[in-house]
Amino acid sequence: MNFLSHYYFERYSPNSERILGALLPDLLKNVDKRYNFHPQRFEETLFAHPKTRWISEGWYRHVEVDKLFHTSDFFLHHAHNLRKKLDPVVTHLPIRASFLAHIALELLLDHLLIDHSLVNANRLYEHLEQVQKSTIEKYLRTIGEVDVERFFTFYERFLTSRYILDYADLSNLSYALFNICKRVWTFETTDEDHMRLTKCLQEYKEQDLMEYIGVFQEMQDKII
Repeated sequence: MNFLSHYYFERYSPNSERILGALLPDLLKNVDKRYNFHPQRFEETLFAHPKTRWISEGWYRHVEVDKLFHTSDFFLHHAHNLRKKLDPVVTHLPIRASFLAHIALELLLDHLLIDHSLVNANRLYEHLEQVQKSTIEKYLRTIGEVDVERFFTFYERFLTSRYILDYADLSNLSYALFNICKRVWTFETTDEDHMRLTKCLQEYKEQDLMEYIGVFQEMQDKII
């Protein structure tokens, strides 16, 4: 799941550090996709302080949510169906439609949460801004070899841009999706490419995702 969908499961948490933890695995992957950490190995240190413990609790919830989502009938069904819809849209590009469908489905869920006012994206950013930089640095230095300076360069840009707010407008998703794909493949897009992808996503949202909230409710029931 993407950032806002992870936030959905922590939206009532009073601890900003826990909310950061629920996003942190993906934030780190954005900095370096090779990062692979196991904070449970450092519980003795991290659980010694409430704030770093809360980050770990959010991290564990992130892992649990991703596992539930990616094995759900909802994900398997819609990733498959959306791939078939996207195939003709990207057939002239090096993009693998299955990769695009996976990410597109997650961004569509973020869009729907904003569209239906089920999460407050501004409140998410407010929580993240309340977490002390020293707490984040302590956590990162504990869990492994992290380029802390590089992380904060990315993280501060992430907070300043507030680009998740752009997901309210579905037409912005095509730009986000193509930019993600450009991390994997080299290609250029045209205005028509963006229009065709936006049209495909709009139709899929309206025709196939009317009952999307069911997957959130199902997962909420299963979360420990």
